[in-house]
Amino acid sequence: MNSSVSFKHYILNKLHQAHLFLDMMMMSWNGQNTKLKKPTCSLRTNINRNLKLPSRRPSIVCESCLYSLEKDMRVRAFHIMDPKGIVEMLLIFLEERGDGVLLPPSLDNNMENKDRIVPFLGKWKGHSITKRSGVYGSTMAEAETVTSLEMDDKGQIIQGITSTSAAGDVTTNVPWTGIKSDNLVTFAGGYQMTLLPGGMYMGCPCDVGKNVAESLSFHLEFCWLEGPGKRQRLVRTYDVEGLAVSTTYFYETRM
Repeated sequence: MNSSVSFKHYILNKLHQAHLFLDMMMMSWNGQNTKLKKPTCSLRTNINRNLKLPSRRPSIVCESCLYSLEKDMRVRAFHIMDPKGIVEMLLIFLEERGDGVLLPPSLDNNMENKDRIVPFLGKWKGHSITKRSGVYGSTMAEAETVTSLEMDDKGQIIQGITSTSAAGDVTTNVPWTGIKSDNLVTFAGGYQMTLLPGGMYMGCPCDVGKNVAESLSFHLEFCWLEGPGKRQRLVRTYDVEGLAVSTTYFYETRM
């Protein structure tokens, strides 16, 4: 049975720090209720003409999509890099299916910057599923993960990531240290994490071009903390040539 399905969009455009959702858009699709095949789309609100457009020839455009585990809602996040490999735009679409009114996350401009990182602090335990592309065998792997994030009174960030394979025979530990400035966390080694409104953050290298020039793989990350004590993360890994080689999904709960 065909039905009318609408999604309400809240857009976030930010280079390094995120303060506001700049504009609200609403689109409608008519199609199958489950698969939404061959949708037709109509734009019902005007786009802010001051919205900065990405490069005509970006080096990387990466989309991550996470679906709510509680509501008929999803969040789509876009990393957009310029031709030099520098982050040019972070774009967020918060969407809900249906005709109801969608209320955006609380965006208090007077909120202290340190508050945005507080929900992510602590120790998180979860499960990950990694799907590798055909370039490297098109395999899937699962693991149990423990991630910790701490911040001292000087704003130094300490992150630890432990991953144990499903078979229990391989365990990896990755320690990271960084500095927080406003809503941007910069880790040693040139990786940054932008803290966004609504319990989200996006991570990426400070300079993708430098990673590729130095033959270093890199990853892009999107995290959505939908409710207290539980979150979803999506990590896409690229090889030394800048090709996407794997995608890892994490579901984690606070310990």
